[in-house]
Amino acid sequence: MTCEVKLKDRVGTINPIFTCQPAGAQVASIGIKDCIGIVHGGQGCVMFVRLLISQHYKESFEIASSSVHEDGAVFGALNRVEEAVDVLLMRYPHVKVVPIITTCSTEVIGDDVDGVITKLQEELLDVKYPDREVHLIPIHTPSFVGSMVSGYDVAVRDFVKHFSKKTKPSLKINLITGWVNPGDVKEIKHLLAEMKVEANVLFEIEGFDSPLMPDGSAVSHGNTTIADLEATADAQGTIALNRYEGGLAAKWLQKRWDVPAVIGPSPIGIRNTDTFLQNLKTMTGHPIPESLVRERGIAIDAITDLAHMFLADKRVAIYGNPDLVLGLAEFCLDLEMKPVLLLLGDENAEYEKDPRIKALQENVAHDMEIITNADLFELESRLKDGLEVDLILGHSKGRFVAIDNKVPMLRVGFPTYDRAGLYRYPVMGYAGATWLAEQMANTLFTDMEYKNNKEWVLNMW
Repeated sequence: MTCEVKLKDRVGTINPIFTCQPAGAQVASIGIKDCIGIVHGGQGCVMFVRLLISQHYKESFEIASSSVHEDGAVFGALNRVEEAVDVLLMRYPHVKVVPIITTCSTEVIGDDVDGVITKLQEELLDVKYPDREVHLIPIHTPSFVGSMVSGYDVAVRDFVKHFSKKTKPSLKINLITGWVNPGDVKEIKHLLAEMKVEANVLFEIEGFDSPLMPDGSAVSHGNTTIADLEATADAQGTIALNRYEGGLAAKWLQKRWDVPAVIGPSPIGIRNTDTFLQNLKTMTGHPIPESLVRERGIAIDAITDLAHMFLADKRVAIYGNPDLVLGLAEFCLDLEMKPVLLLLGDENAEYEKDPRIKALQENVAHDMEIITNADLFELESRLKDGLEVDLILGHSKGRFVAIDNKVPMLRVGFPTYDRAGLYRYPVMGYAGATWLAEQMANTLFTDMEYKNNKEWVLNMW
């Protein structure tokens, strides 16, 4: 049996899995309190990303654009940055953090964003806003390299680089969540609370699920503060839940401030959540309480009710952000399922070095393909060529592939917009393991009914 890692064998992309780097930087920026990012590029670089974010979280978020037009593409557009910063600060007196997020067009024309920030500090902030705390942060995310995943990773590192500073040692840890849902952050914070561990959470996005108040005062935004970011240098350690969505920041803190770093594995499923708690215990010295042992037991009991009878031997295709895909694949293996196709939507030389992928290559007992720089046409063409799959795991962009090929699909990842409220439910932690296993089983049950199949298509007889 083989587990191959290979690059998509076509030139070009049809129906991409990911969007571009600036999108990831924008998602990171909305996790910070009193922060509005300015995307230095065309209006579409903000409009379409805000649409994706709003479709997924069902909320509106404030992100600005320098609105570069044709003249800027020819003559340069730094004047648009200067105007955008001034207008933003006048209109939003509470804003303290303004990342300047570059795009493909402004990187190609060579706009000196770092230089204009220095100019703005001297000629605008010091003159017009001398008594106001404002942080202008350059975030370079050209769209012609990487993906939204690497853009998120770069942005988290750049925020940490700008703010972190040594004062006095702290017993807190840095917890870099990666690109997750509010439900995941709530679950991870629950695990931290049970362990009695305090953390600088990057990023605190529970507030994305905001209430609708009678006075209209509620606004969706992240709640990670400048103080939280500054304190990252004093923490006793950093745990990045995802390798490709926060790993850069964890490595930078270790190199610059000597803060020990543990990167991954994503706490998806029982064994990876066990590893996360053991990492917390090792880093802080806090014991794992009986309450979490009980939660673990409840999750295992729920999985035992499902795995062998309903999920075993089911063939799965998975696509999406790499940490999510690999975490889901590991969990599926623990459920006796067979992930046969993993699609990672960008080209990253680090994938083949990933210890999770190496473990899959050494231990998988069935044929599996891991395709990098993949797109959803890759999934569609393989299904049409006869690849047998019982279940697809991925975000809503692949729904038509599933519908056209009559394969049941569980929505997971970003963006998910054709199912209600999924952002409220975790896929991480013991609660996430229970939810995922039950949802996969229910998706298979529903498909069985639609196709008028009887129970013997499962393993229960």
